[in-house]
Amino acid sequence: MSLYQHLFAAAYDPVMSSLETGRLGERRRQLLSSLSDEVLDIGAGTGANLAHLPEAVRRVIAVEPDPALARRLRRRAADHPADIEVVGATAESLPLPDHSVDVAVATLVLCTVEDPAAAVAELHRVLRPGGRLLVIEHVVDRSPRRARWQRRLTPAWRVVARGCHLDRDTRSTLARGGFDVSEVDSWELSRRGPTVPAISGVARAR
Repeated sequence: MSLYQHLFAAAYDPVMSSLETGRLGERRRQLLSSLSDEVLDIGAGTGANLAHLPEAVRRVIAVEPDPALARRLRRRAADHPADIEVVGATAESLPLPDHSVDVAVATLVLCTVEDPAAAVAELHRVLRPGGRLLVIEHVVDRSPRRARWQRRLTPAWRVVARGCHLDRDTRSTLARGGFDVSEVDSWELSRRGPTVPAISGVARAR
């Protein structure tokens, strides 16, 4: 692990704390409240979703490719009542059989993957027909002027934020990848300062 990986992992939770104790944390809780049994969580990071899982969830396959983040995830998972299996893999290459999952979760991860279309294709592959993908993702703004600024800022932001893109149209990527996105709504990740356009909801594998 590089020094940058260590520093990024150490800073991630403190940097995100104001969002997690506010709008983002509440949206996670609302979105995940219906979960039960087994859940696939891609790009699980340091395990922010774990605190919001209902007691009915008995097992989580938490996929996280970054070893520094995964180490913190394992620490958090050790105190969780559910069985948490931390898997070191990318979203573009999930080590799971076809049609083996009923529910998957993607929260603030499709902005960072190398190939979002491939990641969505993998999610579609492992989900059973009609399976649910619960998403919270920040996305490109619908305003052309703001979208231009997002595109200009993305190259520098990717360096600072470990590959995060500000300008991805994730809702369209999901639709092209075989998901019904009629239950995925526009949302604002933050209302302080510049607003951050996002999507949140349930995409269903067709």
